[in-house]
Amino acid sequence: EVQLVESGGGVVQPGGSLRLACVASGFSFTFSVMRWVRRAPGKGLEWVSTINIGGGSTYYADSVKGRFTISRDNAKNTLDLQMNSLKPEDTAVYYCATETGADSYWGQGTQVTVSS
Repeated sequence: EVQLVESGGGVVQPGGSLRLACVASGFSFTFSVMRWVRRAPGKGLEWVSTINIGGGSTYYADSVKGRFTISRDNAKNTLDLQMNSLKPEDTAVYYCATETGADSYWGQGTQVTVSS
């Protein structure tokens, strides 16, 4: 059974930082492309970032480029998202996600609230 468990969310002031973590199990994490996506209040899912299998290639949405950094530890089956210079518009539930074959998976999410 694929399991993705996110943590690290919270309430932070604009300009602050948070580091999200995702622990993966039940699939071959080492050979899986991983992503972070988010859902802001009242909006649909928005892709945030992707990291390739080896971690050497990363991709970011324009809205987070230069502020967020995705990383992975294949030895520990973990995926991280370092978020700096947070803005109120970053407020959302953040999910780590992956695909195996034709199926997509994501965890329960972790809430990030950026507010003064």
